[in-house]
Amino acid sequence: MKETRTTRETETQGPETGLGAARALARLALLCIAGAVAAVVAGTGHWFILLLGLVGLGLAAAGLWWALAHRGFARLLGALLAITAPVGVLVLYAVSGLWLVAVIALAAWTAALGCARSALRRLRKPHGMHTRTVRAPRRAVLIMNPKSGGGKVGQHGLVERAEALGARVILLDLDTDPDPVALARQAVAEGADLLGVAGGDGTQALVAGVAAQHGLPFMVVTAGTRNHFAMDLGLDRDDPVSSLEALSDGVELRVDLGDISGRPFVNTASFGTYAHIVQNPEYRDAKAATALDQLPDLLVGEAGAPLSARTDEERLEAPQALLVSNNPYARADPLTGGRRERLDTGELGVIAVRVAGAVQAAELALLGERASGLTTLTSRSVIVESDEETIPVAVDGEALLLSPPVVCTIRPGALRVRVPRERPGAPYVAPAVDWYRVIRLAFDLPRHHRATPTPDKDQEQSDD
Repeated sequence: MKETRTTRETETQGPETGLGAARALARLALLCIAGAVAAVVAGTGHWFILLLGLVGLGLAAAGLWWALAHRGFARLLGALLAITAPVGVLVLYAVSGLWLVAVIALAAWTAALGCARSALRRLRKPHGMHTRTVRAPRRAVLIMNPKSGGGKVGQHGLVERAEALGARVILLDLDTDPDPVALARQAVAEGADLLGVAGGDGTQALVAGVAAQHGLPFMVVTAGTRNHFAMDLGLDRDDPVSSLEALSDGVELRVDLGDISGRPFVNTASFGTYAHIVQNPEYRDAKAATALDQLPDLLVGEAGAPLSARTDEERLEAPQALLVSNNPYARADPLTGGRRERLDTGELGVIAVRVAGAVQAAELALLGERASGLTTLTSRSVIVESDEETIPVAVDGEALLLSPPVVCTIRPGALRVRVPRERPGAPYVAPAVDWYRVIRLAFDLPRHHRATPTPDKDQEQSDD
């Protein structure tokens, strides 16, 4: 992912007390590593058995690959291997008397990772996005989906509360297949000075596109199921009512808006495996069963033509899964709770996964974000190509079919987002552990100086 710039480990970025705590944690992390090494050395007479621990993890990953990429007997064998390999290693450690060595080494390594991540977390948290105080809207129009998030609109009385604050509410009649874009444009024609959505990210993106087109502020009410966009805006996802405070005491953020072949998106556009799966009408009601049924054909390349993608600097050949995000994620795990530190960097995040077999699956399990099968980068544009007439794409969770080449771009600062002045904020997610930085911090080593970069948005201060 895009690398976070630092100074000489924030002597100029934060108070000395914070730097001291970060340095202490970095040193503790190195001590924990020393403890893990000492535990392993204590079992030097059983190097082969210790090595089997890593082999077991690799076999478990290989078994999982076979279980996902095959059907029938091969899937059964893969599942058995994924379960029995780690269990067998634990039994082997126990009977050989090395279980205590393994437990101590694993605990020390886990503690080292925790301390290192905490040190980097304290080292420098990114500043919040720049905000400005604005007047309350006079003709706010909120489009609400009554069924979104399991019926949060009705459960929290959002219609009545919004109308009490002077907003006009348009309830979507889902039986008539409503068009949120047409409703938003009509609201603008009738004089709306703010557009908002209480619904899923897909509906939010469509209405946000209309707001950006007309230069109007946009507002999010956290009534969706996952509320990924709202989470990265720092809104309270557990209290949709609090989102309405933006109508009376709000501040404004300038954020980027993604674009895929002329359609706006606020979170992600996904290609490949996941996009194929969500096209299936049975996916909504039986996600796990549908995915298991389709994965073998998708992973071994028997379903659909291979994709390729061109970014500003690289070409990605035949990724099995490709995710393009409106601003990069802090880690390569957006599907498991990942967060974007900022929404105003002016760049797309790109995560591509290519696992050619059991060996690469094992590598991915062992190395995580550093595995060769995983590519993370940033780009101003991404062009996805295929020999098919249309390819499946999941845009903010909505299943679409688009004609290649599919062009993803970003519109920097295109969207004015109105948020409550008082809001929880998005929890800071530290990047992957960089041991070079941890060592440099622990021993107070100077960094290699480079030309002073031009100040960018990472240095902007939040004024709310």
